Amino acid sequence: MHFFSSEDWQSWGLGGQPLIPERMPVLIDDDFLFEDGYGPRATRVVNTWLRTLPSSGAPSPNSWRAYALSARDWLTHLRRHAIEVFASRQDLVAALGTYADRRLSGPLDERLASSSWELQVTVLSRFYAWAVEEGLASAVPFTVGTGIRMVEGRLVETGRNLARLRRVKPHVKVQYLESDFAELFCRGLAGLDPDGLENAAFRGRFPGRNAAMGRLVLGTGMRSREFTHLLVHEVPPLPAEPTEVPILWAVPELGAKGRKFRTTWIDYASLAAVHAYIALDREMARGSWMPRKPLVVEEADFRGGRVNGRRMTWSSLAPAERLRLVDPQGGSLLLALSYGGRPFVDWGTLFRRTARRIREVFEPRFPDVAPHRCRHSFAMATLERLVEGHYRAAAQMAAATGDASGLALYLLKSDPLLILRDLLGHSSVTTTEVYLKRLDVHRIYQAAWEKTHGQVDPAVLAEADSEFEETV
Repeated sequence: MHFFSSEDWQSWGLGGQPLIPERMPVLIDDDFLFEDGYGPRATRVVNTWLRTLPSSGAPSPNSWRAYALSARDWLTHLRRHAIEVFASRQDLVAALGTYADRRLSGPLDERLASSSWELQVTVLSRFYAWAVEEGLASAVPFTVGTGIRMVEGRLVETGRNLARLRRVKPHVKVQYLESDFAELFCRGLAGLDPDGLENAAFRGRFPGRNAAMGRLVLGTGMRSREFTHLLVHEVPPLPAEPTEVPILWAVPELGAKGRKFRTTWIDYASLAAVHAYIALDREMARGSWMPRKPLVVEEADFRGGRVNGRRMTWSSLAPAERLRLVDPQGGSLLLALSYGGRPFVDWGTLFRRTARRIREVFEPRFPDVAPHRCRHSFAMATLERLVEGHYRAAAQMAAATGDASGLALYLLKSDPLLILRDLLGHSSVTTTEVYLKRLDVHRIYQAAWEKTHGQVDPAVLAEADSEFEETV
């Protein structure tokens, strides 16, 4: 490989300066010939393509060099196996197979890292695409698989070069779901297509329960331990009319992290979905299940019930005790039920499987979703609405119609970070600030924050760190 320089080009006996960019790589065969009795050689064709790079998305000389080296290695491989650069598809596919084997698992001195192999695939894809457009090639060595992804709310068919490696995706770094992905997740839990229509291929169970619980978690920001052990009697009543002001939801003290009581909220639509599940799907799942040591509940209401003959409040029950609560006829009192009235608690597995199905069938960019990621999603969505004034406007409208509720007043008077601090149950607004910065840019801005505010209290950092321990 040689790098072109036009220095002293006047002495070359040419009628004008060559149309070759400075420092453009030039591939040369060992005999220094660019054509023979059979016509132009492969190196000449590749050199012609390389000269199109500056005007086709690769303006950097460093990129030219990388492309030229990749093309050189491919041509060397083809020559080793006596395959023409524009051979039949069968020969090209076979050559690509041996090339991949050699560069990915061959001798150490020839083996490529995954990122370098991706560059090889990119270069050869662009070269053969150019050759086809120029009428030089009738076949390419690659097989392209088709898939579907969501773009601005629409399903669009896309292609994927199957020679590319399946690498760790950017989605593993995603800490929260944007609004469109959150809706896609809820529809996936419900067994629906991204457009909201029924998915005939869906074979999951309890879609009504799963979708309602997904909206509950995304709408309240509860931790896995908190929402998993919710009782059906703890669901707040649904207002008679839809409201833009959220509905308060008390998080049980013994089920909350650090046993700290707090009140979060949920939007009307999400709460309506939970009530619809209770009225239909949950009613159908009720059964006679009994744990080994049941805690039989009678006279249950929103605050508590008579447990084994003794009046108790729900807030005084720990998660393990909640799992043993049953009706006199059997059947768990947990909000989420499985077959025969059994309590359902394995939300981590369900969420991950749903995310994987969405990624494989509908949207390849869709991230892994653990229950705690839904909490992060709630935090970011709530902050966005607080900052843009959505809740303040809703509170003003409520006040104008005679609603003097404490929540409306709180929304009008409080700082957004203070509100989010209370909803998430953080001990200080500093924890909330650090938490949000880690959600948004993965600690990148932490140093800048410390420069402005000074060293962060270790206790604050520890509390923020703990928020991410449950993400996987």
